[in-house]
Amino acid sequence: MNKPLMAKATAVWLVDNTTLSFSQIADFCGMHDLEVQGIADGDVATGVKGFDPIANNQLDQAEIDRAQKDPAYRMKLKFYAAAVGEEKRRGPRYTPLSKRQDRPAAILWLVKFHPELSDGQVGKLVGTTKPTIQSIRDRSHWNISNIQPIDPVALGLCRQSELDAAVQAAARKKAAEGVVMTDDERRKLVSTEQSLGMSSEPKLPSSMAGLENFTLTEKEESPADYSDADSFFNLPHGEDDEDEDDDKR
Repeated sequence: MNKPLMAKATAVWLVDNTTLSFSQIADFCGMHDLEVQGIADGDVATGVKGFDPIANNQLDQAEIDRAQKDPAYRMKLKFYAAAVGEEKRRGPRYTPLSKRQDRPAAILWLVKFHPELSDGQVGKLVGTTKPTIQSIRDRSHWNISNIQPIDPVALGLCRQSELDAAVQAAARKKAAEGVVMTDDERRKLVSTEQSLGMSSEPKLPSSMAGLENFTLTEKEESPADYSDADSFFNLPHGEDDEDEDDDKR
């Protein structure tokens, strides 16, 4: 295993019971330094009970002692034979009970902002079934009128790296199939740096291509100019005759 069981609870225990640096604890628990600092400040993992990695056979006291003496040392997780291959287990993603009611909102967000994702990809990201995804796609879900799209990363249902990987995989699949993507779809599928480097100039539709060089005909090119008062009253001869006939009548 790359990180201990109950990593956040283990980090809480290490913060409370050792003098390890935030970087050492973050590296051992697979977390960010700022997250560990938040645990120490009481802003993160409030109410989480510490999980003793020594008592649970995940870490030796000798590793902690060595790491406390050498800030550059990185602790190693104790080998546990029963946990070998645990991270490679196949099957649907487990979603905690407290977050299962958020899955429809996450599905709607993915369907709306990343329609290129297949039902299988959405199911892996959110941990749901294809019938549920299909019911939200065709808006036949029983609660569709009350569902608001919310980013699954913000809901904690998946990681940003997992979402980015799924979107890039969908982009490669579209490219392999030769599907023509719109500019909006292309901006969603490429990385942030590439998207920012794209031209923001609006493009003419293909049906209007070439119209920018369109020239008027001779009649349309020089219409009568009545901006000058003298030219307005100097009407052609035919028009003067018609005016005289009207006066006689």
